Amino acid sequence: MFFRSFFDENLAHMSYLVGCQRTGEAIIIDPARNLQLYKETAEKEGLEIIAATETHIHADFVSGSREAAKQLGATLYLSDEGDENWKYQYLDEVNYVLLKDGSTFTIGLVEFQVMHTPGHTPESISFVLTDKGSGSTKPMGIFSGDFVFVGDIGRPDLLEKAAGVKGTASLGARQMFHFLKKFKSLPDYLQVWPAHGAGSACGKALGAVPVSTVGYEKLNNWALKIEDEEEFVTTLLTGQPEPPAYFAMMKKVNKLGPDYLNDGPIKTLSSVEELERFSSETVILDTRSAKDFAASHFKGAINIPFDKSITNWAGWLIGYDQNIVLITPEKDLDSIRKALASIGLDKIVARVEPAIALEDTSNLENYREIDVHQLQKLLNDDQYHLIDVRNQSEWDDGRIESAQHIMLGTLKNRLNEIPAGKKYIVQCRSGARSAIAASILQANGLHDVYNLKGGYIAWKKENLPILK
Repeated sequence: MFFRSFFDENLAHMSYLVGCQRTGEAIIIDPARNLQLYKETAEKEGLEIIAATETHIHADFVSGSREAAKQLGATLYLSDEGDENWKYQYLDEVNYVLLKDGSTFTIGLVEFQVMHTPGHTPESISFVLTDKGSGSTKPMGIFSGDFVFVGDIGRPDLLEKAAGVKGTASLGARQMFHFLKKFKSLPDYLQVWPAHGAGSACGKALGAVPVSTVGYEKLNNWALKIEDEEEFVTTLLTGQPEPPAYFAMMKKVNKLGPDYLNDGPIKTLSSVEELERFSSETVILDTRSAKDFAASHFKGAINIPFDKSITNWAGWLIGYDQNIVLITPEKDLDSIRKALASIGLDKIVARVEPAIALEDTSNLENYREIDVHQLQKLLNDDQYHLIDVRNQSEWDDGRIESAQHIMLGTLKNRLNEIPAGKKYIVQCRSGARSAIAASILQANGLHDVYNLKGGYIAWKKENLPILK
């Protein structure tokens, strides 16, 4: 048997390519939208990808299953669990097999047995793998999707918080409690291959180790050690991070069928005049570092630096109906395009080199940083207004007096809550998210902005007063 895992650090997403070396056939489990790495790996190993499957209708990235059916002629093995609201809607255009609890299918001599494992979502399934090509009759591992992670389990509140389906958080938590008993009954030696690692918003305490075992999780995973249902439900639902705004859209996209990838050319702008012609309906996204953006940037641009968090914050802050113009070097264009496409932000209409965007000084602005001691002196000055853009759990753990709490992802939709006519200081944990917030404020006409250097960490380090 051939086995290879793939990790997308932008999404903290794990996917897998499993092949039967006897027959030369392979399947992708929880495929990303861009299939290139799977195709290259399969070709190198002499395998043909004949199938793709997914553990559930994903909310945090665009699934590559439909793309695999189109590009590779792959048969899709998909869940038929859950009610009518959790059925795939694009099956009339693909070859497919629907799966229920207890179903089995084979790729060559590799067998997959289906376990219905709801809680994270109603249709969630897991796959227990047995390598019969090696002569084994015992399973090797389980593809657990968003059911069980290393050190954590899937959150059950996404349908309620991201998709607005009332009452599903508690129901999902109780389902998770009962179906974890099935997981605990599996052999301790079974390897656990989850769909996410540390950094994913699909749980609250995911481990950074990519693989575990059933036995290890029974000993160390907090969720598998709680025996009381009420305690379990309360613990699971407490402290879950805010789900990114794009999660609701991803759920819909993956259910209805994602658009096929568009890899056509993107227009390169040759002058700042061309950039100025784009309407207010267009997002101008500058992907340079926060330091470079703060020093000088095109008026109206927002800044999300090109690092592993770009997909998360782009998903929060850019609408799916908005065209995107990138201010970014040509060398980064392909990688940025793939990152945004992984969450369905496909409407990149143009790109311009940073040097060109900065040519006309009349169209530029900047913002300054202040340190915590400067902030302390300004807190009682009515001219200044402090905005804390951290998550709710961070705010609850401690905050700076007089700060207004507006989580970064919600900032663009809550600008009307910010008092007018002030000088604005933005603050987060370390200064990175507040730098993005500074760009959002300036792009929306609040120009007198300062970023707190070092953020709340620096404030606490100096033993300055905090509220709880």
